[in-house]
Amino acid sequence: MLVIGSAQAVNILISIFRMKLLAILLGPSGVGLFNIYNTLLQMMQQAASLGMAQSGVREIAASRGEEETLSLMRRVLFAAHLVQGMLAMLAVWLLRVQISTWLFSDASRATEVGLIGIAILLALLGTAQIAILQGMRRITDLGRVTVFGAFVATLVGLAAVWMQGENGLVWFILVQPLATVVIAQFYTRRLPRTSARHMSLADTWAAWKTMAKLGIAFMLGALATTATVLLVQGRISQELGLDAAGHFGAAWGITMTYVGFLLGAMGADYYPRLVEVIHDRTAAMRLMNIQSQLGLAIGGPVLLLLIGVAPWVITLLYSSEFAPAVTLLQWQSLGNVFKLASWALGFSIAASARSKTFLIVQVNFNVLFLLILWPTLAHSGIIAAGPAFTFAYILHFLVLSILVRRIHGFRWEALSLGLLGLHVVLAVALLALALTAPYVAAVTSVILAAVTGMIGLRVVLIKIGSESRLATRLTSFFARIGWPIRSTA
Repeated sequence: MLVIGSAQAVNILISIFRMKLLAILLGPSGVGLFNIYNTLLQMMQQAASLGMAQSGVREIAASRGEEETLSLMRRVLFAAHLVQGMLAMLAVWLLRVQISTWLFSDASRATEVGLIGIAILLALLGTAQIAILQGMRRITDLGRVTVFGAFVATLVGLAAVWMQGENGLVWFILVQPLATVVIAQFYTRRLPRTSARHMSLADTWAAWKTMAKLGIAFMLGALATTATVLLVQGRISQELGLDAAGHFGAAWGITMTYVGFLLGAMGADYYPRLVEVIHDRTAAMRLMNIQSQLGLAIGGPVLLLLIGVAPWVITLLYSSEFAPAVTLLQWQSLGNVFKLASWALGFSIAASARSKTFLIVQVNFNVLFLLILWPTLAHSGIIAAGPAFTFAYILHFLVLSILVRRIHGFRWEALSLGLLGLHVVLAVALLALALTAPYVAAVTSVILAAVTGMIGLRVVLIKIGSESRLATRLTSFFARIGWPIRSTA
């Protein structure tokens, strides 16, 4: 978690730098266009991958120690992404006019849409390599790919935008996956060589079906989320303009980047570990509770801070032109408290290979979000996306908790519920204060983030113990202030 977390933190700083310069160079309309291109890339990548990266991680993790099976899974995973990526690239090029008309109401950007097909192929090749590294639990290498790829892509992409303006955005989209492929290849080549045994057609087909069966559920679930965002962005751009789409993308990007950083750091090692213990109900329930507690302990204080200082965050990361995104960011920060609590539970369904149930869970949030947002968007404008996000995640949290309890006998520990209740109450109070007295809310959020951060740090130390030098020093600090820690991990 520390390795991936550090890599993701650097990645976030690079992303902040990238979006700040894009906002300065191109304004809200340019950011809106970039987000639409990027969402299209993600949606098509997810569809073409059939979710085999996620299921591939599971199969590789489960095959460790079985050299022949592991070798087969690695080779099939890469070959599948190559073939599926080429088909996706061809499909996007042939349908470029229709896709451009759907997104922008005309075919003026058909060539740029067609070029995104190349980015889809590159993204799939990079995804396959990253999945292999994660399944093999090469966490340090995974972190390096994340940082170096983002750094190179940002430098080259910003240079293209600087020279060509909005026309350079499509080259920005292309260079992101290309950088990942080149850098990831350096690390995957250092893995133990795969078995030289020839793969028969029957073996290949059997391995592909194994990964695709669960992978399709991953794909459809991820596709539902990306398609939902693209659908909302498309409707906002058509009804309210590209500026409004840029405002939505700014708020969405900040919350998804931060929460994605935390969940990515936790999930890189959590998912393979959960796969190994998923049939032991007691161990699995304990692990799920610990992950939820860590998520709330680490992420909760930052979400509280975001609610209070959102106006300054938006101006710092983008510009004053993005002021309408402030309220969206505040509402989404409240909703993300429930996302942090429920995230670990969703992995249990994937780890137990319940593909149909996993698909239902993934689609559930998106359906709820659209059902709440669609009737209110025309009346309330862009602001409607904030409450819709929050209420959809509250309902999603309740549904997922009930479902995982029935499947795995899961029960929340008192500490998990306590952390959730604490952050929800404080987030609601801060949101109400921020909407009426922004400056008071900003000062209050800093104080509350510091207090809950101390509580969260204590929770983390209780869970991880005090074996490292830093943990020992922090444990001594709590002892000196009269609040000693006793590890229960």
